[in-house]
Amino acid sequence: MPLLKSSYTPPFYLRNGHVSTIVPSMFRKVNGVAYTRERIETPDDDFLDIDWIKQGNEKLVVVFHGLEGNSHRHYVKGVAKHFAAHGWDVAAWNARSCSGEMNKQPRLYHHGDVEDIAFTLDYILKQNTYGKLLLVGFSMGGAMILNYLTRNTAIPKPITKAVVISPPVDVGASAKQLEKKSNKFYRKRFLDKLKKKIAIKAQQYPKLIDVVGLDKINSFAEFDERFTAPLHGFKTAASFYAHASCKERLNKLPIPTLMLIAQNDPFMPPACYPVEEAKHIDNLFLELPAYGGHVGFPGKNYRHSWMEIRALEFAENKL
Repeated sequence: MPLLKSSYTPPFYLRNGHVSTIVPSMFRKVNGVAYTRERIETPDDDFLDIDWIKQGNEKLVVVFHGLEGNSHRHYVKGVAKHFAAHGWDVAAWNARSCSGEMNKQPRLYHHGDVEDIAFTLDYILKQNTYGKLLLVGFSMGGAMILNYLTRNTAIPKPITKAVVISPPVDVGASAKQLEKKSNKFYRKRFLDKLKKKIAIKAQQYPKLIDVVGLDKINSFAEFDERFTAPLHGFKTAASFYAHASCKERLNKLPIPTLMLIAQNDPFMPPACYPVEEAKHIDNLFLELPAYGGHVGFPGKNYRHSWMEIRALEFAENKL
């Protein structure tokens, strides 16, 4: 589809890409969201936690968080609150190790982890009678949705649309972008969290995971080469990046999908903006607001966000 013209305009003081990214992440609070947690057992003797808002609606939005996020991040709760107020049930998914309790198996999660998404969605549809499902994913969660949709030949019929916000469609290029000096804050924040998890995982599996020199790792390339790739069945970080990047498969999108990426997103290099691809893919609706940062898009102030408003508009056929 042609590029969509965006109506998003933030306050002038929230137009900087870093400000739009950092301020909502650190200071936005979303109150009034009461989840009910369900734990589901995976086929490999592990578990996934889903946080629900069930109100007896026929429509369900399933929300997938970003790297080192969870169902309680402001952007997930923002979608949950907004959709619940407009006649939708909500299932907020937590990746392995992200729900507040370390998972059991010697692995975590990654951008191309379609098996866990497929298992979760199949489970939800078997246990419930929803007539319509919308998938919403942020950053890594958006990449996971895109990988799921473009790698599967049979998407369950109730899944009719998807919204992906700030998704890195070229994971390797995005990882390299985060090596820039201007992105040191984000890189350090993510790596510190990931290192703590690997240290815990090494205690679970001391014969499998060697953490000598872990504290000296300062790049995603190093971390992914040493830990992400081998723990998830990849020989190298490069092979992991190739598997997790969905840009070359976007022409296989089976359902209408809104991709929302700010032009001033500090995480995104040019390779992560599939402008030419969107011109020739019927199910890809690409919207590139001038502002918004990474998973930011603050509304009238940093306490509000335009993201969930736009997601609901798309879900209800307001392109």
